[in-house]
Amino acid sequence: MPTFLLEVGTEELPADFIASAIAQWQSRIPKTLEEQFLTPEGIEVYGTPRRLAVLIKGLPEQQPNREEEVKGPPAKAAFKDGEPTKAAQGFAKKQGVELDDLEVRDTKKGEFVFVLKKIAGRPATEILTELIPQWIFGLEGRRFMRWADGDLRFPRPIRWLVSLLDDTLLPIQLVNGSESINSDRFSQGHRILHPEPVEIPQAADYVSCLQGASVAVAPEERRQKIQAQVESAAQKLGGYTPMYPDLWAEVTNLVEWPTAVIGKFDSEFLDLPLEVVTTVMVTHQRYFPVFQDTTATKLIPHFITIGNGDPAKAEIIAAGNERVIRARLADGQFFYQADLKSPLETYLPQLEKVTFQQDLGSVRQKVGRIEQIAGQIAEDLKLATTQCTDIQRAASLCKADLVTQMVYEFPELQGIMGEKYAAASGESPAVATAMVEHYLPKGAGDKLPQTLTGQVVGIADRLDTLVSIFGLGMLPTGSSDPFALRRAANAVVNITWEADLPINLQQLLQAIAADFVATFPDKTSPVELLLEFFLQRIRTLLQEEKNIDYDLVNAVLGENDLEYRERALKDLLDVRDRALFLQSIRDNGNLDKIYETVNRSTRLAAQGDLDTHQLEPAPIVDTELFQKPSEQAFYDALVELVPQTQASQQQRDYQNLVEALTKITPKVSTFFDGEESVLVMDPNPEIQRNRLNLLGLLRNHARVLADFGAIVK
Repeated sequence: MPTFLLEVGTEELPADFIASAIAQWQSRIPKTLEEQFLTPEGIEVYGTPRRLAVLIKGLPEQQPNREEEVKGPPAKAAFKDGEPTKAAQGFAKKQGVELDDLEVRDTKKGEFVFVLKKIAGRPATEILTELIPQWIFGLEGRRFMRWADGDLRFPRPIRWLVSLLDDTLLPIQLVNGSESINSDRFSQGHRILHPEPVEIPQAADYVSCLQGASVAVAPEERRQKIQAQVESAAQKLGGYTPMYPDLWAEVTNLVEWPTAVIGKFDSEFLDLPLEVVTTVMVTHQRYFPVFQDTTATKLIPHFITIGNGDPAKAEIIAAGNERVIRARLADGQFFYQADLKSPLETYLPQLEKVTFQQDLGSVRQKVGRIEQIAGQIAEDLKLATTQCTDIQRAASLCKADLVTQMVYEFPELQGIMGEKYAAASGESPAVATAMVEHYLPKGAGDKLPQTLTGQVVGIADRLDTLVSIFGLGMLPTGSSDPFALRRAANAVVNITWEADLPINLQQLLQAIAADFVATFPDKTSPVELLLEFFLQRIRTLLQEEKNIDYDLVNAVLGENDLEYRERALKDLLDVRDRALFLQSIRDNGNLDKIYETVNRSTRLAAQGDLDTHQLEPAPIVDTELFQKPSEQAFYDALVELVPQTQASQQQRDYQNLVEALTKITPKVSTFFDGEESVLVMDPNPEIQRNRLNLLGLLRNHARVLADFGAIVK
């Protein structure tokens, strides 16, 4: 079977689009071919800054002949008095068959007309001609453009097309206004190292032909070359370069023929904070910094950049990059020295000029709210005076570095420079560390703040954002969350769990929302929306990050059960611990030992009217109404269960409760089944209520752990 090659040649594409386009084609092309009954033996997708390409190996030459059953109109509409109607005639014509080919079949919805069509397979070339424009212009990405006088849209202008089926040219034409792009067998080599056109004799030769023209079309090959060259260059310098995943990915798609180039910079810039130098290198210049050793704490005055030019001109390339980085580092040096001339707190008034959100005022006003919320949290946690002092000071200074010259020029350094400037201003280590920690986590997989001051200020900052933005009615949607409110709520929960902070989130949100409404009396309190929003985040985090089964999450959060909702929001640590404990007893089999008994009791207890908070059997249950020994045994076991349940509530340790429920299970089984069993729904309403109360009490004890009715066996 033949091999097919499609190459789309362009002006230099954005690096992030190349990775995205490759992923899209890897997903879309096999699917569209399968839909056309053309399943190949293999598909390889390539991409460089100047091209996207797909090599389809073992492509069938044509679709197989096949039969397709088509359902038509109801028989009553298709035939009248045994003769075909216009409906039958129209259906036959549309399907390209004779009237005699129609047959009537009985279905669940009555008799319908069917036809079995024989479809001849179409040539692959014909189908590819239709699919190729869809593959190209079906790609999605940001900032697409038009060029020339046409309406075609792509991230960069398309300059050439290669379309080969083995050694045969497959004609493809893309019309763009007054110009057209016609497929050929000529590709383009490296812009500098091989500026001449490259003829592709046949599709299977694509990779080797481009290799000979100094183009490595496979991103993984380029990445491996870059890694090997960077490591070799670092070793040559006697240093070490750590992995920067985003930098590796970007640089891989910035070059077609990578060459590592070593550059140097003045050692005086090593006096700058490490983060300033590495930010200039990695984020702004796409250079690889070189450290003294694997601790990556001290730099040497060199860098490694990946060139896409002539390796013979490495010295010229290095010199050009050295001029650029010297200018950038000199700027950083100037900003740093200028910022240090004033204590960090002197920058606070300038925050009045920085808008947080149009309707919510300045960042300085936000800082005031953060201070108030942080104070509330510190009070709830009953912290020591020194801790409260550090928290208030950190909350006051946490955004001050936003108006420093360094952060204005390098926004990525917010918080990081705050820590440097706070330390230089004589602030306590706790306050300085909180400058950077209160921003953590910044993204998925990022570390959480480790100090109490950073944790409290970070929670306060996010709660202010959540209440304020929700208060304006700017709720996140499925496709839009411009203020990263989901991430903020996730951070609040994760920080609380990680640090074991006994925060009453419901009470805190109510207090913050009340202050918001007092400040903006024309707004409605967002507290109910926020409580529901946090419940959704807790549910997601338990399932996705803590790996708790969905039904166990339902059991601890309750399904339409206000009591469980409030309990979860008032005590985030307890809902986490109960979910983890439930998962552990499911995994070790102990949940199975109590599930049937508790669940059966829970279902029956729903027919009674016992309050779900009642745990003490007396005087709820009247022992004078007992008719069987199993009722007394059940009652006595409930009496013994009370202290175990109360201890579990107080200590939030549910092991004893589960052991006690396991112990009571045989007695409840006897109550339900066997010679001493009773009829719970006794005709006598007093006896019935008494027995339902026994079951209700057992349900209530189990509810201390979870809603067993939500658990799926």
